Amino acid sequence: MYTHDDLAKLQAQSLKMQGWIRRQTFSPSNEKTLRRFSSWEVSELIFRINQSTFRGKLAADPNLPLGEVEEDGRQRWFSLEEVNELRRRIKINRKTLMPPRPEGKRAFRAAIANFKGGAGKSTVALHFAHAAALDGYRVLVVDFDPQATLSHSMGLTDVGEDHTVWGIMARDLERETDRMNAAAAGAETGTALPRRKLPASIRDMGLGTLRPADFIKSTAWPTIDIVPSCANAAFVEFASAQYRHLNPEWTFFGAVSRFLDALADDAYDLILFDCPPAIGYQSMNAVFAADMLYIPSGPGYWEYDSTTSFIGQLSEALEDLSHGFENFPTGKIRLPKAFLDIRFLMTRFEPSNELHQAMMVAFKQVFAGRMAEHPIELTRAVEQSGRFLSSIYEIDYREMTRGTWRRARATFDQAYEEFRNHTIAAWANLEDQA
Repeated sequence: MYTHDDLAKLQAQSLKMQGWIRRQTFSPSNEKTLRRFSSWEVSELIFRINQSTFRGKLAADPNLPLGEVEEDGRQRWFSLEEVNELRRRIKINRKTLMPPRPEGKRAFRAAIANFKGGAGKSTVALHFAHAAALDGYRVLVVDFDPQATLSHSMGLTDVGEDHTVWGIMARDLERETDRMNAAAAGAETGTALPRRKLPASIRDMGLGTLRPADFIKSTAWPTIDIVPSCANAAFVEFASAQYRHLNPEWTFFGAVSRFLDALADDAYDLILFDCPPAIGYQSMNAVFAADMLYIPSGPGYWEYDSTTSFIGQLSEALEDLSHGFENFPTGKIRLPKAFLDIRFLMTRFEPSNELHQAMMVAFKQVFAGRMAEHPIELTRAVEQSGRFLSSIYEIDYREMTRGTWRRARATFDQAYEEFRNHTIAAWANLEDQA
């Protein structure tokens, strides 16, 4: 017979191995660091200009960052900070290298969501965040998944549940309850309206006084921040049900949206959500805060079946919330919830697999113009990056053959570029929806 004590012992054993794995994956200090990028990568893959043109720009202005020359002396290697400085200062044919961003708009929010575990949500979120950072965007990622795969991949290994999405929701409950009590006006006769009370156990956590910045952590990437998750945040579904009982008028699904609304419009360019494989309090917060849904799916029938169930149950949940909260204050959230775009992306795709080809055709027939043209292909380098908690952009191409690395990077580059194009098109229409 096994009890909770046995489970705790098994976890303790696993944590020891987890620490060893992280020491092999990260630096000796157990901190994830970002590598430098070669002049070849910077010119052809990041700036997408000829190497000779790039070298000419560096030679013409000695005040530009020149990177570091390694022992072989053949290439210069640049930090991401240096890459961004070059991006700001170099122009090609009088055109800037800065990425497009609609003027006067807040950061665009995209949720990577689906029911199916293993559909590649965290992998897609990680690679899109890194690709966007290399593209020159400032990125905030929000990890809604208690499995915390994205947080671990970003180098966050010691996170307390108070500073996760659960903490944001508990903070929102306290602040919204206080706002409702302060705004409660009696009738003309002076009759006082009932006040909503929260137990001391919630207020004593002190989350109501935290600033939005207190929940945001830096990463090894200088232009990527994260609201991390942790395994202890798994109880958020149980806690949120209790919170709704304490204040039935609390629009729980708007907690993260209100949190993000408190950030400066120009604090970030892109905000990415990695959602849990379920429809619950956390995933509904991600959905209501998102401007666009990006739904990854594997190439099998069961993944197709799960995706079909996901969009059906999400539709029902959104409809229920629209009717259930139509008379409650929702702030900037509009009911029914509307997205600027919805897209489907196939992951783990093998071009030579006939079943995968057939499923791609089926997805395109069903979802028509909603299906991404470029799937994320399954390659050896993609598998290796997942095993080492890294994206293909973090792996030095000298650790494998350049051709293998290029094929893996190309599949994510194409998927990201398509994602960026859809984002920019939807971003332009954000003003009327925000």
